[in-house]
Amino acid sequence: MNPPPRVAMVAGETSGDLLAGLLLDGLQAQWPGLQAQGIGGPQMARRGFTAWWPSERLAVHGYSMEVLRRLRDILGIRKQLRARLLQDRPDVFIGVDAPDFNLGLEADLRAAGIKTVHFVCPSIWAWRADRVEKIRRSADHVLCIFPFEPALLAQHGIAATYVGHPLANVIPMVPDRHAARAQLGLHDADEVLAILPGSRSAEVDYIALLFFQAAALVLKARPAIKLIVPAVPALRERIEQLAHASGLGNALQIVTGQSHAVLAACDVTLIASGTATLEAALFKRPMVIGYRMHPLSWWLMRRKQLQPWVGLPNILCRDFVVPELIQDAATPQALCAATLQWLDACAHQSEKITALEQRFTALHESLQRDTPRLAADAIQKILAA
Repeated sequence: MNPPPRVAMVAGETSGDLLAGLLLDGLQAQWPGLQAQGIGGPQMARRGFTAWWPSERLAVHGYSMEVLRRLRDILGIRKQLRARLLQDRPDVFIGVDAPDFNLGLEADLRAAGIKTVHFVCPSIWAWRADRVEKIRRSADHVLCIFPFEPALLAQHGIAATYVGHPLANVIPMVPDRHAARAQLGLHDADEVLAILPGSRSAEVDYIALLFFQAAALVLKARPAIKLIVPAVPALRERIEQLAHASGLGNALQIVTGQSHAVLAACDVTLIASGTATLEAALFKRPMVIGYRMHPLSWWLMRRKQLQPWVGLPNILCRDFVVPELIQDAATPQALCAATLQWLDACAHQSEKITALEQRFTALHESLQRDTPRLAADAIQKILAA
C-alpha cells in the first residue's frame, strides 16, 4: 500500500476550522494514518492535526484599520510558513477559506511545483470579482460548497468540484428543539431569542453591544422572553462586560460554545452576517441579520458589492427571505422591531413561518452531499494527475 500523501493545510477562524475538520475526516478515510500540519484550530486538532500556529492568529474583521493593526503579524506568519513548506515540501497544500492569506501563499507554492487546492470558493459572485485572476494563478483545483460555483469558475478556466456544504450534513433536517432546550436548561413553553454577535473579537466589539441594546428593547416588550448567547471561550469575559453595559445584566444567559444547541433551541435569532446565518437557515430559524464594521471598511466593501444581499440565506435564495440591517441601518430600535415581527409570527404560527421553513428546507436539501468523500476523491485525482 502506498503511504498517505503529505498534506499541509491552513484554516482561518472558527468556520474554517470546522470545514477543515470535516475535510480531514474524508482524507483520513481515504488514506488511513494521514497526518496534516500547518495552521488550524481545535476541530482540526481533534483529528490529529499539528498546528504550527493557531487559526485565531489569522482572524481579522473588515478591510482596513483592523487589518492594518494585525498586518505585520499575519505577514510574518505567512513568510515563515512559506519558507517551511518550500523547504519541507508537502504533496498537496489545502487552503481552507481565509483567501486573503491563502491565495497568495498558494500562488507561491504552485509556482514552485506544489499542488494546491482551495476549499471554499471566494465569494467572487458577491463581493470580489477581481479575485478571479488570483484564484486562477493560485489553485490547481477549487472545492466549492455552493452548487452554482463550478460553472462560474469554469467560465474563467478554473477547475472546480461541487462537494456540498459540510454543515448541511452536520445539522439535522429536522432539529430536535426539545433536546436542545433541555441541554440549555430551557423549557418547551419558553419564548427564546438567540443572540449571535460573531466569533471574532473585533466583531464582538462592533456588534455585541448593539445587539444587546436591541435585546434589552425586546425584553421590555416581552418581559418573559429568554435571551441566550453562545460565546467563544476567549470572548466570554468581553461579552459579559458588554451585556452589563447594555443593561441586560443577569437577564442574558451566556453559554460557552454550543452555538448549534442555541440555534436549535431558539424561536428567533438576532445574528451577525457570516457563516452563522447559513447555520441558522439550516436549523430553519427565523432571523434578523445585522452587521457593523469600521466605516472605512464598509465603504470599501460597498464599492465591491455585486448583489443586493449580504446574508448567505438571502444570497442563496436570491431573495430577501429574512431582513438585513447593515451598518447605519443597524440601530437598536430597528433590530428590535424586526425581531419582534418574527416573534409575533412565531407566537401565532403564521403562514410566514411555514413559508420560511419550506424555503430553508429546500436550501438544506440542495447543499447536502457526502462532502468529506467528494472532497477527498477530488484531491486524490489531483495528486494522481
